[in-house]
Amino acid sequence: MKKLLLFFFISSSFFSIYSQNHTEKASEVTTTYYLIRHSEKDASNSSDRNPNLSEIGMQRANSWVTILKEIEFDAIYSTNYNRTLQTAKPIADSNQLEIIKYDLSTFNFDDFKESTKGKTVLVVGHSNTTASFANSFIDKNEYAQIKESNYANLYIITITGDTVTHSLLKIN
Repeated sequence: MKKLLLFFFISSSFFSIYSQNHTEKASEVTTTYYLIRHSEKDASNSSDRNPNLSEIGMQRANSWVTILKEIEFDAIYSTNYNRTLQTAKPIADSNQLEIIKYDLSTFNFDDFKESTKGKTVLVVGHSNTTASFANSFIDKNEYAQIKESNYANLYIITITGDTVTHSLLKIN
């Protein structure tokens, strides 16, 4: 009888601990960020601080729709520049989302992470900001600033609880 009671006690303790751990894991949310730089800009006027995309840039912006077609975004963020907005627009349209504009001069990274927790988010930035964003998510200085001629980087960062995974793909 003592063995039966001991077995029952150990079994119920095990199931209680398993249930608690399972519930804790189930309550951890996953947040995924996709980061890209704007597509090729029209560089015909070097004094234009807010150029539109070039024809090649528009083609690349439309290609991102095909590349990211299986991803259901919850939000799409872009700086308020023609080239970033024009890169984000085809993806936003295909996901039936409005583009959320962010300003780097007032941007609060911690607030952004909290407001996007549990979502799948696209962020369209610039050669001097996109890699920095990725580094902030992973809390390491792993990714170098994007070269001016590079429009092919796709950073993917996934955060589940305290676990952060990340990758960099080159999409030509």
